[in-house]
Amino acid sequence: MKKINKSLFAFTLFLGFSFLNAQETKMLTLDEAIEMGIKNSKNLKIDQAKISQATADLLEAKNRKLPDFNLSGSYLRLTNANVDLKFLNPTSGNKTPSPSSALIGQANLSLPLYAGGRIKYGIQSAEYLMEASKLKNENNQQAVTYNIAQAYNNLFKANQAIKVLEENLSASAKRDETFLKLENNGLLARNDRLKANLQTSNIELQLLEAQNNYSIATINMDLLIGLKENTILQVDPNYISEQKDLNFVDYYLTQAQQNRKDLQSLAMQRKAAELGTKSAKAEYLPSIALTGGYVAADVPKVLTVYNAVNVGLGIKYNLGNLWKKNSGYIKSQAIEEELAANNELLDDQIKLEVSRDYQNLNFSNQKIKVYQKAQEQAAENFRITKNKYDNGLSNITDLLDADAANTSAEVNIVNAQADAALAYRKLLQTSGILIKN
Repeated sequence: MKKINKSLFAFTLFLGFSFLNAQETKMLTLDEAIEMGIKNSKNLKIDQAKISQATADLLEAKNRKLPDFNLSGSYLRLTNANVDLKFLNPTSGNKTPSPSSALIGQANLSLPLYAGGRIKYGIQSAEYLMEASKLKNENNQQAVTYNIAQAYNNLFKANQAIKVLEENLSASAKRDETFLKLENNGLLARNDRLKANLQTSNIELQLLEAQNNYSIATINMDLLIGLKENTILQVDPNYISEQKDLNFVDYYLTQAQQNRKDLQSLAMQRKAAELGTKSAKAEYLPSIALTGGYVAADVPKVLTVYNAVNVGLGIKYNLGNLWKKNSGYIKSQAIEEELAANNELLDDQIKLEVSRDYQNLNFSNQKIKVYQKAQEQAAENFRITKNKYDNGLSNITDLLDADAANTSAEVNIVNAQADAALAYRKLLQTSGILIKN
C-alpha cells in the first residue's frame, strides 16, 4: 500500500510540474500592459469602425458638390409602328415608313452652383462629426488605460499579499515545530500549541484567498491585454513608486478643461449642430445647377439625330416651403439646446470628478502614513511581546495576537501604497492627462 501511495504521489507531482511547464510566464510592467490593452481593446476597435463611418459620411458630403454625369442607352423593338410624319406632303404619294426598331442614347451632366449653403454646411458638419468620433476614441483610450491600471493594481495587491503571507506562514510553521517539541518535552501545554496551530491554519486560509484573487486577477488581465488566459504574469515591484509630486487642485481642473476629450468631442458636436440648423434654414432657398446633355437617336427609315447638345441652367424651388413648417429647423434647434445643456452638465461633472479624485488621492496618501506608523508599532509590539513570552512574562495568546496584528499591518501598508498609485492614475484620467500626447 505504501508503494502504491508513493507511486501515486510521484505521478501527481509529475502532472503538476508538466502543467506548470505548459503555462507561459511573462514579466509585465504597467506600461506594457497599457500598450497591449489599447492594441487589443474590443471597445476601441468599435470606435475605429465608427471613425470609418464618419469618414464615409464626410466623403458623401463632399461628393454632393461634384457634378453628376449619367449615361443611358436604349434599344427598342417596335411592332407595327404607326408613324405619321405631318411635315410630309400627303399628295406626294410617298408611303410612310414603318420602323421595327429604335436606338436612343443620352448623356446628362448636372453641376450644382448654389444650394443655399446646404452643401457647404453639410461638409463642415461632417468634418466636425468625424473629429468628434476621433475625440471619443481618445477619451475611451483614457478609460481603457485606467481599467488596465485598475486590473494591474488588483494583480499587484494579490501578488504582494501572497509574498507577505507566505513569509508569515513559513515563520508560523517553524514556530509550530518548536512548540511541538516543547510540548513533547512537557514544557508547553497542548492547548497553547493548538492555539498556535489554529493561527497557522488561519494564515493558510488567508493565503488561499490571496492566491485565488491572484488567479482571477491574472485571467482578467490576460483577457484585457490579449494574452492566453493561462499566461502567468509577474508584476513590476516598482509599480507603487510611480506617483509624482501632487499639484494644487486648480491645476488639475485647468488640465481637465483643456484636455478632456469628451468635452472637446461635445464641442465638435455642438458646432455640427449649429451648421445643421443653418442647413435646415437654407431649405427656404432655391437650388441652381448648371445642366448639359447630349442626345443621339436612330429610328431606321424615319429619324436620325446626332450631336444634339444642350446647355442651360436648372432652378428648383419647393413652393410648399411657403406654407409648411420647417420641422428640420425646429429639430436642429432642439438638438442645439440639448447639447448646450449636456455641456453644462459635463462641466459640473468634471469639477466634481476632479475634486473627488483629488481628495481621494490625498486620503490614500494619508492612509499610507497611518499604516506605516501602525506597521512600525505592530512590529515593535510583536518584538516586545515575543521577548516577554521567551522570558515567561507573557502568554501564548498575547504572542499570537501580536503576530496576527503584525501580519495584518504588513498587508495593509502594501494595499494602501497600491491604492494610492491607482488613485493618482484616476486623478490623471479625470484630468484628461493619463495618456501623454
